[in-house]
Amino acid sequence: MSFNTPTDRRNTACAKWDLMETLFDVPKDGGLAMWTADSDYPTAPCVLAALQRAVDHGVFGYGIEDATYTSAITWWMQHRHGWAVDPDWILTTQGLGNAIALSLEVWSNPGDAAAIFTPVYHEFAHKITRAGRVVTTCPLARDGDSYALDLDDAQARLTGQEKLLIWCSPQNPSGRVWTTDELCAVADFARRNGMLLICDEIHHDLVYAGHDFVPMAVAAPDQIDNIVFLTAASKTFNIAGQRTGNMIIPDPTLRATMQKRLTTLDYRPSSLGVAMITAAYSPEGAVWADAQMDHLQTNRDLLDAGLRAIPGVWSMPLQSTYLAWVDFSGTGMDHDQIAARIRDDAKIAVSPGPSFGAGGDSFMRINFATQRHVVEDAVQRLQHAFRDLQ
Repeated sequence: MSFNTPTDRRNTACAKWDLMETLFDVPKDGGLAMWTADSDYPTAPCVLAALQRAVDHGVFGYGIEDATYTSAITWWMQHRHGWAVDPDWILTTQGLGNAIALSLEVWSNPGDAAAIFTPVYHEFAHKITRAGRVVTTCPLARDGDSYALDLDDAQARLTGQEKLLIWCSPQNPSGRVWTTDELCAVADFARRNGMLLICDEIHHDLVYAGHDFVPMAVAAPDQIDNIVFLTAASKTFNIAGQRTGNMIIPDPTLRATMQKRLTTLDYRPSSLGVAMITAAYSPEGAVWADAQMDHLQTNRDLLDAGLRAIPGVWSMPLQSTYLAWVDFSGTGMDHDQIAARIRDDAKIAVSPGPSFGAGGDSFMRINFATQRHVVEDAVQRLQHAFRDLQ
């Protein structure tokens, strides 16, 4: 596998590398891009081969979501996650960000509220406010080295205007893998409070040894008529640029409502995106995905050890994802001071913790889905940037 082969993404219209100077004031030349959630190595050979076949064919007319495509998705969910998905439940959107935006538009009205548990992927709150809806923030509770649900506190924060609960499993940015009991509690909480549960499971393949991801549908099968499931191959196979994701909606009324909206918008997926997902969700793709997890686990351990060697810096033990959630509170510095050292001294673009909402103030999120030598370089830069603490 080519996880450690150097790949220069600069000047390729790559958001991760070509925007870091604009967004974070980290120079493109000489800086390291470790912020947005995509990886720096080529995708699986089976995906590349599918693209090459399409190129060799040479005709790029209108495509369809045929049985080969939906069968690949159902095979993956069954064999990788123990979830039996009916092909008729599957709708395709322009990625999961688009799916969340559509969910807000279809199942709520301007002025309604949507609940989120923070810290969480910042686009949840952004999409809620862009849609003219109101964010109801329910902070997760710190529980030793991880986070825990506090549904009593969340209940007290609801206003009664919430129409949706947007949920992240596994959790981004902490990498928390929720238990079956926790998932059942969340599903019940949503229903009791009249909220449709929008369950984003995009990181479900990126789980480390010793932890088991349970799909919400498997954990709470009696609640699936009140849940919209969001899945994608984009994080697993680094094909987010194809803007192709899935809404899996078991309830026929909910599904028909969303299908009507997609039809109104005249949305059809990219034929190349469909081809890539079909190729990725295969036995060959599974072998590659397992090899990637071995690579990521080594990178995770390397980054954690390097960060914990800096006094006052602590990386939350990561159960899933390739996004380290790093607490700098022990340094005694405020967020601006921490950010300045990482930006100006280390010259690394990372995702600022406050953007993930309540509970993220002292944190930074660092993406290590890259070549090993980049992680080693990042560790050296960070240790040098905070060298006066050692």
